[in-house]
Amino acid sequence: MRPNAVKSQLRAGRPSLGTWLSLGSPLAVRFMARSGFDWLTVDIEHSLVDIATASHMLGAIADAGCTALARVPSNRHDHIKRVLDNGAMGVVVPMVNSRQEAEDAVAACLYPPRGTRSVGGQTHALNFGATAGEYFARADDELLIVLQCEHRQAVERADEIFAVPGIDAIFVGPNDLAASMRTADGTPPDTAAFEAALAHVLTMCRKHKRAAGLHGADAAEAARRLAEGWQFLAIGSELKMMLDGAAATLEPLGRSAGTLARY
Repeated sequence: MRPNAVKSQLRAGRPSLGTWLSLGSPLAVRFMARSGFDWLTVDIEHSLVDIATASHMLGAIADAGCTALARVPSNRHDHIKRVLDNGAMGVVVPMVNSRQEAEDAVAACLYPPRGTRSVGGQTHALNFGATAGEYFARADDELLIVLQCEHRQAVERADEIFAVPGIDAIFVGPNDLAASMRTADGTPPDTAAFEAALAHVLTMCRKHKRAAGLHGADAAEAARRLAEGWQFLAIGSELKMMLDGAAATLEPLGRSAGTLARY
């Protein structure tokens, strides 16, 4: 059975770089999977991607030798089971704000007796280059379990959440975290408060030996966060890269990026 290269990277303390896929294009995925990223995450939470499209995208990623991850719409057993059965080599679970929610997410990823995942399917084994029997025997040890810390409650409860066994990485969604830190009148947190929240997450990840993950806008931010000790870095998205490329092409010709700048 093919080992999960990203899980091995993180366990060894090495940085791992990926990006988000939001366009729902299996053809675009074939190119992105060969572009040099360690992993690609199919975003099923905030995109039009359905399970059939996700399965084709995950297969295209895996067939290219890249690690195929999926962010589920929410922390539900059926969502997690379905993306794993359809080829995800790891799961990103959004909005995990309590220890119980973390325990439920981990359990949904693992077969009994370690978890509550039901046994079935064939597609999952393809992406690991395994038979179904090999997959059922070894999946628990190769799946990457990533929980998102993207609310102030999760930051406050980080010590108890991150202590849950089975978590490979904690991934901060900076936009949602900042939104949850707004004051009653909608004022966003200042830079110092936001960076203090990130520093606490990083400290708790180190304490519990979880890879610390964060979404960055570009390579410069990713490099800065790697220097701080973050290990599991997402850089933009395939949509942002496409729009940034278009803007960079037009700018020397005197054309404004216009609405592109908002993405």
